[in-house]
Order: sequence, then C-alpha cells, then structure tokens
Amino acid sequence: MRILGISAYYHDSAAALVVDGVPVAAAQEERFTRIKHDAGFPVQAIGSCLAQAGVRLSQLDAVVFYEKPFVKFERLLETYLSVAPRGFRQFLTAMPLWLREKLFQKSLLSDELKALDADFDPAKLLFSEHHLSHAASAFYPSPFERALVLTLDGVGEWPTSSVALGNGAALDIVKELHFPHSLGLIYSAFTHYTGFKVNSGEYKLMGLAPYGRPVHAQTILDHLVDLKPDGSFRLDQRYFDYMAGFTMTNARFEALFGEKARAGEAQLTPFHMDIAASIQAVTEEIVLRMTRALAAETGERNLCLAGGVALNCVANGKILRDGRFDEIWVQPASGDAGGALGAALAACHREFAQPRTVAAGLDGMAGAYLGPAFAADEIATRLSAAGAVFEEHDEAGMLAQTVEGLVAGKAVGWFQGRMEFGPRALGGRSILGDPRSPSMQKTLNLRVKFRESFRPFAPAVLAEDVGDWFEHEGVSPYMLMVAEVRRERRRAMTAQEEALFGIDKLNVARSEIPAVTHVDYSARLQTVHAETNPRFHALISGFKAATGCPVLVNTSFNVRGEPIVCTPEDAFRCFMGSDIEMLVVGTCVLRKERQDPALALDYTSRFELD
Repeated sequence: MRILGISAYYHDSAAALVVDGVPVAAAQEERFTRIKHDAGFPVQAIGSCLAQAGVRLSQLDAVVFYEKPFVKFERLLETYLSVAPRGFRQFLTAMPLWLREKLFQKSLLSDELKALDADFDPAKLLFSEHHLSHAASAFYPSPFERALVLTLDGVGEWPTSSVALGNGAALDIVKELHFPHSLGLIYSAFTHYTGFKVNSGEYKLMGLAPYGRPVHAQTILDHLVDLKPDGSFRLDQRYFDYMAGFTMTNARFEALFGEKARAGEAQLTPFHMDIAASIQAVTEEIVLRMTRALAAETGERNLCLAGGVALNCVANGKILRDGRFDEIWVQPASGDAGGALGAALAACHREFAQPRTVAAGLDGMAGAYLGPAFAADEIATRLSAAGAVFEEHDEAGMLAQTVEGLVAGKAVGWFQGRMEFGPRALGGRSILGDPRSPSMQKTLNLRVKFRESFRPFAPAVLAEDVGDWFEHEGVSPYMLMVAEVRRERRRAMTAQEEALFGIDKLNVARSEIPAVTHVDYSARLQTVHAETNPRFHALISGFKAATGCPVLVNTSFNVRGEPIVCTPEDAFRCFMGSDIEMLVVGTCVLRKERQDPALALDYTSRFELD
C-alpha cells in the first residue's frame, strides 16, 4: 500500500510517501526551489519521494491532499460576512484567487499530478482534513499503542485546536476549538507586533522571551484572552485585525500596550523582550490548563502533539515536567509540512483500514531522516563540478579531521546522509561548533548565519550522557523539548555582568557549555542516538574522547533568509558565502583557506548586521 501525501498553497509545501503505514520519504519543496517556506505545488519534493522509493506516480494506491478546500472556503466566506462591511478590501483581494484556482483545487491538483505522470488516475486523489492530518502525523509514527493527541495551530478549515484519541489504528477527533479563537494566531499576532514575520518568526519570539519579564501577561489575560479553567478560551476580536484586514493587530492593540508595532529592522528594546516573555507565559498557561484538564478527563497517560504551536519547545518542556503524562511525543514536522505525512497516514489507516504496527525503537520517523541522500562518488563529482577543493578520507580519517577542526574552534558545515524532514537540522544538514567557547554563539549568529545575535543554539548531546549535563530524563531526538543545564555545570553571573548584560552587549560564560546555554540556563535539547544517526553519534563520541564534553553546538546549515541546504552544491555555496571554516560532505573534507577566492559569495550585503 503506497500512499503519497501533499501539503501546498499556504506555506511550507511538502510531500511524503508512506508504504504499508511506514514513512519512507518526505521533504519540503523549499529545499529544492531555494525559496524559503515555498507554498507552491511540491513538484520537486514529490519527485524526490518517488525517486527514493523507485516508483512512478501512477503506481501509487492514492494521493492525499492535507485539507479540504471547500470547507476552508466556507470558513473564509462566513468570516467575511460576519464582519461586513469591514474586511471588504480583503474580500476583494482574496476572492478572485479562490474563484480562479483554490475553489476548484481538485481539478488543479489533478492537472498538476497528470503533468508529472500522464498515466495518473485522478480517481486516486483524496482529501483529508487539516487537523486530522496533523493528528495522524503525530499519533501513527509515535511509540504509543494508545494516546491523547493535541493539535494546536493557527487555523485549518475551521478548527484551531483539536483533541483526538488514538488506539491502535483508530484515531478520532473528539473536541475542537474553532476560528477565530486560536492560540497559534494570538502568538502570531505578538510575533507581528514585535517586528518578526508571521509564519516564520514565531521561534524568534520564543527565543527572545527569556530576556524579558512577563509583566504584560495579566494585561493579555484581562483584555485579550478569556481563559477558562480547562484551557478553552475566546479572543476579544476588537484588538485583532486578522478577520477583516491585512495585518494581525490594530490600533486598539497598540494602545493597550502603549507602543506601536516594531518595524522589522528596528532595534529590539526591553519592552519587546517583556512582550515576548508575557505572551510566552500566557501560552504556557493555556497549554498547561488544557493538558491538565484532558489528562484528568480521559485518563490517558501518553500525549502526542502536532500543529505549529507544538514547535514551541519551551511549552513542551513545561508539559513534560508537569507530570500529568508519562510520556510525550511531538511530530518533528509539526507545521503544515507535516500535514503531508499525516494525510498519507490517515488515508492508510482510516480510508484503507490498514493495520498499524507500533514502531520499535524511538518511533516510526527514522530520526526524521527522510529526505534525499547522495552516494560518495556523486558527492565527489558534484563538488568537483562546483570548483571545490577537497580531500577524500575513509570514515575514521574524516571523523578525526572533523573532531580536530571542532576542538580548534572552527565552525564546521556537516552534510551527511539523508536530509531531515521538518524545520530542525538534526545532524544531516547542520553547522557544528564547540559548545565550550563563550564566543561561539555570537560568531555563529553574526558571521555565519547573518542573524540576530540573541538567538540561542541547540546542544546535540549523546543520548547516554544527557542526564549528566541537563535536567532531563529520557529522549529528545528532534529539538522539541527544553531543559535546564544541570546546576553543577552552571556558572553564576557576577553583579557587574548582571548589570551589563543585554541582548547584544555581552557574551557571558553561563555554564561549561555557554554556546548552548540560554540566558535563563535553558537549552533546546537534541539527544543523538547511534541507532538513527551512527555517523553523527560517532562524531560527538570522538569530540567527547578529545575534550570530555559529549555535546556539540548544532544549528541548521543555512544563512538567514535561505532554506536548509539540500545538495552538495548548496552546501558548498553556503560554505563560500559565510564564515564557515570547514565543510565535511560525506567523507570529503573542505577547508576555506584552500578554496578559490573567486568562488566566494557575498551574503553580507543582504543583511543589516549589528
């Protein structure tokens, strides 16, 4: 039973192929087109999935779209009518596109698929529901026979939050909260208010929060959110503009907090830090009330999370430590890209009644390494054609050279095996560094990634050593849990450092691993397992043997504004356009000083660097 899932036309288009209920390939379209958050029909992602499985589109049993366009259109139309005459300009802007394309999406999708394979039978095209796709993406690959499934995002067709119960192959949604009352949309509203881009800057807001104090949290609860004891809520739409206008917030919202929305490149101030801390605190309070009430109501001991809000790893960590559930599993591609996978899985087990086998080991995601890979001879050929100068080594030699570079303080591009599915680099397409260096965070942010210097980095830690370095038990393979650095690994700031500390002012050695320790001593964990990524595990083991530290800085292999690299050529271009000093692609090792200077790219002109 071979089923392809597709998400498209909103943001983060993707394709995923499931064979007999097992995810075998998945990728986002942005990785191939190099357009960040590409919303177009995922032609190249589909081609990649089919190529990895060695099948044609017409040989599949079904192709499933991740939501129902007619129901979404119904929601948009009812929304416009409910706020009329406000929103008329938005209505005039949106309707032509819907009437020309989106309303007839079945025909559009059929045409796109037949363009890929003339033998494709349009009768094989099916449609899932948005929140069902999310829920399926979380439950079916999870390591649980039964679980409660909570999906939190902006909005699908009507639902913005949903609760499902999964048991074996059965999965049923039992509760929903509907638009316009949305945890994802209120978080996006504050993302917009603090000057970050909606649908991509929410993680920046989360990273900014520890620098501030939640002094506005009660204002949010008093005026914006009517929060009930069970976590259900309503939003006062007088403060928002997403139903009738082109922005998330309005003048009433700005008057409530006393400042206008920050322009995108304007300086971040303590006010913005406090706003970030406040909405983060409210978000955590909402999800904790929800999960506590649901645990008490259902008696379920396992929890699965999906939807864009599930990428809020700080909130996830709070749920875990709250102890209402024995185990929590979060879909690594929790956003709309993961809806492609969920659509295929939902069809497999619900439409076609295929049995489900709970995955042995960590889960059914194969470590999220579901994208394309490149053979050793292909890597060498591609690098040579790009003009790269490199040395080829055996496995042991490559690992030794990489460890040596990391110990010497170099920023290392690491391109290995299959590309990750989801927004996090997990040791397949990563930039690595020494976490013991107090200057590594600022170096990677400003000189390598060309992004805001406050942004934290994740520690990739050997799974067997996580408890020695972090206040965490169990696994966190997808960077979706936050835990604190163990107290014995911390260093307290002096009074002078406390007084001077600012978002861009001072790098403080807050622990033995300052490059991955956030200002509140937290860290976004990735536990690295030999079973899912033996080469990355071996590299960190080599670094531990050389330094005594089983941790590396791990950040995505890209610069600001670009998707994570996909091919060896992408990796070489990023290497030549940033201050990455060493690049390891397969067993090929490249050093910056040996490259042709004429091939260097100037990325710095794109960004205002502080």
